[in-house]
Amino acid sequence: MLAARLALAKACAGAGAAPGAVVLAADTVVALGSESLGKPLDAVEATQMLQRLRGREHVVITAVATARAEPLGGQMRTAGRVSRTRVWMRAYSDAEIEDYVGTHDPFDKAGAYAIQHSTFRPVERIEGCYLTVVGLPLPEVCELLAGAGLSIPRMTSSRLDALCPGCIDAMSLRS
Repeated sequence: MLAARLALAKACAGAGAAPGAVVLAADTVVALGSESLGKPLDAVEATQMLQRLRGREHVVITAVATARAEPLGGQMRTAGRVSRTRVWMRAYSDAEIEDYVGTHDPFDKAGAYAIQHSTFRPVERIEGCYLTVVGLPLPEVCELLAGAGLSIPRMTSSRLDALCPGCIDAMSLRS
């Protein structure tokens, strides 16, 4: 899977540069049918992606990975998790697309959109973890960091609900 390979490659590159440190990396892909949509290269591609997603369902796949290179050329220890969320886009207008692309926000986003954008708000509904669509699913991140031996604090339910409204994947994070 593309997102998992990219997240692992990023984590390994970082760990290679900082032996002994636990490095966390993530990558997100928007899957529209059998096609993977990454980050748009320019305004034309961003507009085309948003037009194709408009009023349709797709899946957002975010992979997270950790890597730790043992000091003195030792073994690279890695782990990874993948989270998927189904997303339904609303029927936004061409004018809304033009305004949003004009903000330059789409250029560093898989699928050319941010679910959390305060004015565009392209998403009608989701099924899964909101933070997967944002690009950093906390349940998977916490699981990986704990597996790497790091102490992860618990979150209060109200704090988690503020970060990930209605998250169905976050039971293990609640205190």
